[in-house]
Amino acid sequence: MLKKTVLRGKHNFSAIYNKGRSIGDRCVVLFYKKNSLDYNRIAFLASKKVGNSVVRNRARRLMKESYRQIVANSDLAQGYDLIFIARTTIINLKCADVKKSIEAAAKRAGIIKRKSR
Repeated sequence: MLKKTVLRGKHNFSAIYNKGRSIGDRCVVLFYKKNSLDYNRIAFLASKKVGNSVVRNRARRLMKESYRQIVANSDLAQGYDLIFIARTTIINLKCADVKKSIEAAAKRAGIIKRKSR
């Protein structure tokens, strides 16, 4: 990920949690909010409820790789701040399952415009 696309700062996170919207799916929760930029800023989180550091890091890696594949294969709307939060159900899933979950949440949020083949 490029440095400018990483979401940072407590004020940014607070704004998304308080003024943004959320969509839950099987293994992720997506918080999103429009920003005034022409690119998306993204954060991937896994709380201690998910597991120890090894499990949390794997969860974040799965979400990052799934998001990267979605960006490569679909027309993603730009100008959003996105926070993907791992649920405990992500522990034993494969990357394809996580990708389906993230894609479903993004489609319901209206962030994925159309699927290109």
